[in-house]
Order: sequence, then structure tokens, then C-alpha cells
Amino acid sequence: MTLAVVADRTDAGTAEVRGLRAVLAARGKGRAVKVVAADAPAAAPGRGYGARLGGWMRALAAAVLPPLAGLALLIGLWHLATMNGGGIPTPGKTWEAAVAIFSDPFYRAGPNDQGIGWNVLSSLQRVAIGFGIAALVGIPAGFLLGRFAVLSQMMNPIISLLRPVSPLAWLPIGLLVFQRADPAATWTIFICSIWPMILNTAQGVTRVPQDYLNVARVLNLSEWKVFTKILFPAVLPYMLTGIRLSIGTAWLVIVAAEMLTGGVGVGFWVWDEWNNLKVEHIIIAIFVIGIVGLILEQALMLLARRFNYEGR
Repeated sequence: MTLAVVADRTDAGTAEVRGLRAVLAARGKGRAVKVVAADAPAAAPGRGYGARLGGWMRALAAAVLPPLAGLALLIGLWHLATMNGGGIPTPGKTWEAAVAIFSDPFYRAGPNDQGIGWNVLSSLQRVAIGFGIAALVGIPAGFLLGRFAVLSQMMNPIISLLRPVSPLAWLPIGLLVFQRADPAATWTIFICSIWPMILNTAQGVTRVPQDYLNVARVLNLSEWKVFTKILFPAVLPYMLTGIRLSIGTAWLVIVAAEMLTGGVGVGFWVWDEWNNLKVEHIIIAIFVIGIVGLILEQALMLLARRFNYEGR
């Protein structure tokens, strides 16, 4: 005979005592006992929502407050360094200049007198062209170097020789060949962007497990099938890493190249403001260059995480 005892968890006193006595009495008589505990009532909907909202707020504060504190520390040190005067403008003066600049960032007063918005777009256009050509050449070259060992042994000395050369050292060659500033700057971006894409893509191809390639050989797959079904999915994270490194280098180099070539661009804008002794505008340009570079890098990092299948 089975005796069922139900103990209500919401009652802190009498019900639990009675249930315990019934269990002890049943066990004393040699009967089997089945204890069924009543489920506690669900938490109030408002209380659960409040807990989730509190968790979200804590996570948001943990993600936002440290960067804001670091930025506040930078501005505080900047203020202390400039409060007694000198050539560097104060944060307040720089802020006033920024408000004036960004009130009309796309004005045009002449071929070499344009708002900072047009200068940033011109620089991004040069980076996009040079970077795109580098991707079209560098990524296939990386696949070939990683796939064929003989070709890799042929090209490794050349890459090792040319890769350490400063990108700006290639600028005079571009001016000599193209006879114009814009193609020369694009050429410089191409040269500095191609090496990370070649090396990272080739490294990714060499990391593909040999068992995959052996299975492809047994199945008599064509080289195109091996590329599309095996190599490309496995190499994609490495390839995106090379792209991220290349875009950061390209954005770094274009500023220096435009300082030397002139025309419209954020680098030329910085140099022109220096000639006009507007140091606060130079500081504004430094922040703009950093923000644009950060946006480009973070966008590519998100893309790389989207196609990273390790650990899934």
C-alpha cells in the first residue's frame, strides 16, 4: 500500500510538520511512502521582467562605463597639459572649432577648399579602389601559394624582400609611372594592402587538414570543386583576418600619402590646416581619422566572427 503525502512549499509551518509525521508513521508500519512536493508558485511577471532589465542594465554599464572613463581620463589629462597655455589648444577650444567644422562638413569653396566630409570621402574612395585591387590580386595569389608548394618556394624570397619596405617608398614609383597624384596614392594603398591578404590566405590553405584533400582525391574531385567545397570555407576566417589587417594599414598609409601628393583628402586637409596654423583642426582630424579607422576595423571584425566556425 502506498501513502502519498503532499507538502505545500508555500506553507512555512503546519503542512510540512504534518507531512513529516505522516511519513514517519507510514515507515514505522512498513508501508511504502511516495512524497509529492507541490511546485512553488511562479515568480510574478513584473518581478521577472525587473530582474532581466536589471541584468541588461548591469551588462550595458559594464560595457559602456569603462570606455567612457578612459575617454574622460584622456580629456582630463589633455586639459591639465594645456591649462597654462602653449601651442596645443584646450579641449574647450577644440570643441568650439569642431562645432563650427561639423555644422557644414560638405561645403565647397574651391577645388582645394572643401569641407572635412568631402575630404574623408575622397580618402575612403582611394582606399576602396586600392584595397579592392589588392584583394582581387592578393586573395587568389594566396590560394595558389598555399595550394602549390613549388610556387610558394618560388615566391617566398620575393615576398620576404618586398614586404618590409615602407609603403611610402613606393609612392615615387607610382608618381613616375602614372604621372598623377591620385593613381600614385592608389598604387601605394595597393602595395601596402596586398601582403597581409596573400600571407594570411596562404596560411589558411596550409592549415586545411590533409584528410580533407585525401578524400577529395579519392572522390576524384576537380580543382574547382576542391576550392569551392573544401578550401574556401576552411580558409575564409584566415582570409578575413588578412582583409582586416589590410584595411587598417591602408587607412593608415593614405593619410601620409595624401600629405605628400596633395589634392582633396583627409591627409591633405591636415597638412593644409598645419600651414594655416590651425592646430585645433589638426586635433579634430586626428579624432576623425581614428573614428573612421575604428568603424572599418570593427565592421570587419563582426564579419570575421560571423564566418568563424571554430568551436561551433
